[in-house]
Amino acid sequence: MKLTIHRSAHEIGGNCIELACGGSRILLDVGRPLEAPREAKGLMPATLDLDAPLDGVLISHPHQDHYGLLEEAPPHWPVFSGEPTQHLIRLTTGIFGKPLERQFQTWKSGVSQRIGAFAVTPFLTDHSAFDAHMLLIEAGGKRVFYSGDFRMHGRKSALVQRLMENPPPGIDVLLMEGTNIGSDKPCVTESDLEDDFVDLLQETKGRVFVAWSAQNIDRTVTLYRACLKTGRTLVIDLYTAEVLERLAAFGRLPRPGWNGLKVVVTRAFARLYRSKGEGAFVDRMAQHGIAARELVAAPGQWAIMVRPSLMRAFAPAGVVPDADDAWCWSMWRGYLKEKDGAALQVWFDGGAACARHIHTSGHAATADLRAFAAALNPRCLVPIHGVAWDSAPDGFPPIRRLSDGEAAEIA
Repeated sequence: MKLTIHRSAHEIGGNCIELACGGSRILLDVGRPLEAPREAKGLMPATLDLDAPLDGVLISHPHQDHYGLLEEAPPHWPVFSGEPTQHLIRLTTGIFGKPLERQFQTWKSGVSQRIGAFAVTPFLTDHSAFDAHMLLIEAGGKRVFYSGDFRMHGRKSALVQRLMENPPPGIDVLLMEGTNIGSDKPCVTESDLEDDFVDLLQETKGRVFVAWSAQNIDRTVTLYRACLKTGRTLVIDLYTAEVLERLAAFGRLPRPGWNGLKVVVTRAFARLYRSKGEGAFVDRMAQHGIAARELVAAPGQWAIMVRPSLMRAFAPAGVVPDADDAWCWSMWRGYLKEKDGAALQVWFDGGAACARHIHTSGHAATADLRAFAAALNPRCLVPIHGVAWDSAPDGFPPIRRLSDGEAAEIA
């Protein structure tokens, strides 16, 4: 078996990793680099052969830095993922870009399947993305374990613990992410965040505005549970409502129609959805909806999703922050320096709203990475998806460093 990291050997995201054996090839993710401008094209790694046959692109989870270059992949390349991942990728590309016109073959956690010369077994794991998987890949008498992105402090941490207690034996190479090595990102549990949100909701006289990712389902659950405990109503936008509807068949998740949850249907988002042929969805969500102007009355009743597009809809309706309100950034602090984060901060600072940062990382802490690697006990660890691996090698199995585009035989 040969391993080539086409991208992500020395950066966070943009994963594109090839395994080859006996004339068969597969790709582990085909991610868009995090730093690439939204409109940039032609981002496939130069070392990746787009003309040679490929037996499958395996998408570990529905984050752009793991699937975002599917649109540039040859259309005849088969794509494999979990079923919820397929739904979320189609939803995002269909609403915010060009619909992804290709077929997916879906897997089930713990069930091995043959893809070319490879036996592939996915393992559902804990991550900020819904339906994230680790992958065991076997061929030519060798075993590679791909961590994808994971953590051990989310609402599905038991999945990782069970894997560590009964790991696949005889791992030759562990391909493991190291996003948080060398960083100070918070890695508290979602349950701890729930308690923090309860405190914030109870101590705030007015509205609590929260900025979080619609596809961070753990965070949506955390906020919904905190609202139930404090008697508040969680207000989400159309896109978040569709995410929850699409995932309704895959877990007991809050969704439109549940008590304590309302959908604000803004004119801009409604127009976007109708332009995509989703008018029936807009009309249905309006049945569970609330008008922006209704958020002016009884301010202590609401916990409200916020992003710049919602801010632009709220202000004309009289929903503007004041000193009785609070706002919370529930994402990585670095995003606050970007255009959208900065716009929100200016808006809330102008209203003298109390500012809070309540968040936890979607990736494992360094100590948890060490514990996971020790439990799997590979012959060697090949680092990926990190920028500080060389600063903290202690406590890990023997490390083999590769460069992007470097082919290495798994001996």
